[in-house]
Amino acid sequence: MKRLGAIIAGGKATRFGSDKAAALLNGQPLIEHVADGLRDQVDALLICGRKWPGMDWIEDRPARDMGPLAGLNAALHYAQQNGFDEVATAGCDALPIAHFPSGLDSARAFFVEHNYVSGLWPVGLASALDIYLSEQDNHSMRGWIARIGARPWPSTATIHNLNTPSDLAEYAAQRSNIGIR
Repeated sequence: MKRLGAIIAGGKATRFGSDKAAALLNGQPLIEHVADGLRDQVDALLICGRKWPGMDWIEDRPARDMGPLAGLNAALHYAQQNGFDEVATAGCDALPIAHFPSGLDSARAFFVEHNYVSGLWPVGLASALDIYLSEQDNHSMRGWIARIGARPWPSTATIHNLNTPSDLAEYAAQRSNIGIR
């Protein structure tokens, strides 16, 4: 089973007010923390929706500004064209990274409970997601998950969406209080 890791990073970060992928946590950009969390779980890693120094990247598909599904769609097509069986996704603003075990049913999609961007998606969903994106005005992850019957997968850790500078500050303070760097 060959797994592609995809960091979903094409958003506008309007709630954050600046580039949240570049926001620092313990002196390291958030996107680098996410990459570090995914790297050991995948055969290759790329960024969806933006360039980042030292990492491979692809444009969102079918277009920019369509939300995380456009990043997932781009990753599914890239994976399909490059011999991967599944895609593990994480948002550039969600920590810690879920651990995706091997041996999950490769024909079914799984998403991490309460964090819909984090998931494990079989590449066979690429054409179905093309259709879904062309039919829908609302490009929500929840709608897509319902459409394909993806299963929730319980994470051993609570994943925090760091959507605002105060979310990031609170997360950093929590990590500092329990001695995690």
